[in-house]
Amino acid sequence: MNKNELLGSDNSTQDIDAQKHTLATEIVTLGPKAALEKLEQFSATELVEFLATLSPAVSEEILMEMDDQQRDAIFQAAPSGVSKQWAYNLTFDEDSIGRILESPHAVFRENLTVSDATERIRKLVRNVFITYGFIVDGTGKLIGVITMRDLLLSQPSAILSSIMLTDPFHLKITDTVLDAMKQVVDKHFPVYPVCDEKGLLVGTVRGRALFEMQAIEISAQAGTMVGVEKEERLSTPVSRSLRFRHPWLQLNLLTAFVAAGVVGFFQSTIDKMVVLAVFLPVLAGQSGNTGCQSLAVTLRGLTLGEMKRGGERNLILREGVLGLFNGALVGVSAGLGMFILAYWQSNDRALALALIVFLAMIGSCIVSGVSGATIPLILRKLGADPATASSIFLTTATDVASMGMFLGLARWLVV
Repeated sequence: MNKNELLGSDNSTQDIDAQKHTLATEIVTLGPKAALEKLEQFSATELVEFLATLSPAVSEEILMEMDDQQRDAIFQAAPSGVSKQWAYNLTFDEDSIGRILESPHAVFRENLTVSDATERIRKLVRNVFITYGFIVDGTGKLIGVITMRDLLLSQPSAILSSIMLTDPFHLKITDTVLDAMKQVVDKHFPVYPVCDEKGLLVGTVRGRALFEMQAIEISAQAGTMVGVEKEERLSTPVSRSLRFRHPWLQLNLLTAFVAAGVVGFFQSTIDKMVVLAVFLPVLAGQSGNTGCQSLAVTLRGLTLGEMKRGGERNLILREGVLGLFNGALVGVSAGLGMFILAYWQSNDRALALALIVFLAMIGSCIVSGVSGATIPLILRKLGADPATASSIFLTTATDVASMGMFLGLARWLVV
């Protein structure tokens, strides 16, 4: 696909702008690698112009996907201020607000008059969109914010320090997107100033970009739990989706062999009492659901920052207790089902089998609840994304626990 196909054959400015808007909308739905392939026919100059129309989060992802030669060509073609900002943003972690930082434009000293500030803003708005004016002292420290309404209604001779909003809210450059989201959840400003640890103004972050970045992270979490990469979209080619998913399926197969090994170890027990095989999927399913509930609550707590330092022990204990009670309640129903089935088959150990199901259900639900809380905590401790394929590891733990306890108790008490 060439540029004409991407942007249309009509050379009118209006039509080209419309085509670029359509392409930008499509690019947002793609992963960075697929987006880069879509844009490979553009020259460096055209790419700079196009990337500037995207949100910082999307443009930075595409820049990260480029090799060093491509990225250097883009930086050389971009205006000095833009290339410096892009390069600066790339020095921050993927989940940091530094990745979506924009240069502050309407920055003034506190002793400037309203008339002078207004004249400067008139020139600035020809090239950039201005929402607020930011007031700094001689060292560059943020000391105030000016709204356009206050600037419009003030006397031209007034000094900015007399009309600015003092002690303005700001984000820290070291904040993660999650940290920032928790701070701005009740503010809803269109733009937030960002300062370093000394309070010096280093950039701004648009509220839209912040919420967009967090929405992408949240939407990717469910897929990450089962080995689906964040980059994969509905429009991702089948070959790339296969490369993303297949390694995790191989890992899942390997862990499934572990559970199968447990069943194989107790094969003689199953051969002597075939009715046990009927309840293997029942126990695996119930303990698996218990573990998934615990996993979902734990991941939500980690995502929202509810997990305080030292709170891991209480979380694990809480999920273990919930597993105990849930397992006991479900175990009564499952045990009754086993008793009815075994009695209907004239099995003289029906009551013992019902007790085994009851005890195995309690034990497996306790293990699965604790596993659902522990697995993401361990992954975080190792420096990995807590959601990364956590469901695969959880399934192994719950299957091994439920089948092992059930068949082990059956060998010990019945067979």
